[in-house]
Amino acid sequence: MTKLNLDPKLIQSSRNSAKKIAEDVQKFIDLHTTTSTERAIVRLLGVDGVDDMDRPLPNVLIDNIKEGKGLERGISYWLGNAMVQTGLSPQQIAERVSRKELDLLRLPAAREEKIRETIYALAEEAVEKIVRNREKREELISILGEGTEPYLYVIVATGNIYEDVKQAKSAAHQGADIIAVIRTTGQSLLDYVPYGPTTEGFGGTYATQENFRIMRQALDEAGQEVGRYIRLCNYCSGLCMPEIAAMGAMERLDMMLNDALYGILFRDINMQRTLVDQFFSRVINGFAGIIINTGEDNYLTTADAVEEAHTVLASQFINEQLALKAGLEEEQIGLGHAFEMDPDIENGFLLELAQAQMAREIFPNSPLKYMPPTKYMTGNIFKGYLQNAMFNLASIMTRQGIQLLGMLTEAIHTPHIHDRYLAIENAKYIFNNARNLGDEITFKEGGLIQTRAQEVLKRAEGLLKEIEKEGLFSTIEKGKFGGVKRAKNGGKGLDGVVKKDSGYFNPFIDLMLGGEGHGGSHKG
Repeated sequence: MTKLNLDPKLIQSSRNSAKKIAEDVQKFIDLHTTTSTERAIVRLLGVDGVDDMDRPLPNVLIDNIKEGKGLERGISYWLGNAMVQTGLSPQQIAERVSRKELDLLRLPAAREEKIRETIYALAEEAVEKIVRNREKREELISILGEGTEPYLYVIVATGNIYEDVKQAKSAAHQGADIIAVIRTTGQSLLDYVPYGPTTEGFGGTYATQENFRIMRQALDEAGQEVGRYIRLCNYCSGLCMPEIAAMGAMERLDMMLNDALYGILFRDINMQRTLVDQFFSRVINGFAGIIINTGEDNYLTTADAVEEAHTVLASQFINEQLALKAGLEEEQIGLGHAFEMDPDIENGFLLELAQAQMAREIFPNSPLKYMPPTKYMTGNIFKGYLQNAMFNLASIMTRQGIQLLGMLTEAIHTPHIHDRYLAIENAKYIFNNARNLGDEITFKEGGLIQTRAQEVLKRAEGLLKEIEKEGLFSTIEKGKFGGVKRAKNGGKGLDGVVKKDSGYFNPFIDLMLGGEGHGGSHKG
């Protein structure tokens, strides 16, 4: 399907450049680990809970080896050695370390072969649990069915998980296909994951494993009531990306917002730290059958959507290649973009159509995540409702995959239940009435829409060629994405990055990415 007459050579050239950019970044990733990557490993191995000072036990374990200058070897080695020497489980070891009864670096060293054998046996059990979750999702979808694309995606953000449950169930009954639990403001900057159910958050609810479990159970109940599978989405961006990805895999989340560039640009998280973290988080998400959502839409909150559209496309190309390197299937790569042009621009809707259709044609197998108007929502609910209707029309015409519904009260308050109902009603009306509109129309040869898309692709290809020469780190330092500059050695979390030593190993990379089933039918 092509309506834009995009030059296939430019698309291929863009992909080739993006692939080389991703390979260059991957060389750096493969040489390094981080505190949060190591904490994710111990979570997958069964370590959970907090000590008597409310410090998460995964943090306690990793701090122990970091302070002893053992982080470079990786927790798998030290924990495996402790298991061999003490006969204790990872949880018991973490509890003893927290009470200062055990120091992982002071134990005698067992044979490396025995250490690996011990850890791999435990890691295989963890992987099997994730496989069962993936199979459970597939079973429920086959029994209940699911909504048709574009999936209707709505948010809950009360700050209280139990109130979120009420709103989420209500939204499912109103017609939502995906419930995204918005994370409390600032959680992306916490270098630990809070523990247990939470009832106080600002602008959202804490992402914790218990909150994931509570919401998963509620949406399974709602799915049975409405007769279709309801997908659960949360955020694994920020300083704890791989840990939250691990928790999501263990609690059968279906989607996760997962983008290092978002954290670098908009949360000032160190680029080295978060690109290493992103890789392991995506390996986990890929293996768990989770669809990732990338954050290109955020660029348009700081940069102009008309002038900087090519940066969105360039980032989509790079994100696609980084995701493929982490073992995600194309069907799991929910590339982000947004309907964010100034509504007062003449023919702005045509420009939005060009952008949406271009993304669809260039990434035909990806469930594109299309974001609603936010930047130019004024508090005029009638105009806002109309802007959202235009957004919904653009989506159905261009076959978007994941439709994050706009709220008429955007820029006024967090949505009430009735605001969400109106958003769902708006989308369902337009999607039903214009279901096959895109199949019925073509765009004028050499017209405004074709010309715009071709121009954006050409500029994106040029930018990718520049990035290929300079490298991604240097490009971010120069502010090429979203107009925001970040330093390679600046931002939060750099002290949690170390170069691996020769004895480092991570069993989950092998089992999830290099092992049996990589690229197989279990994904997606």
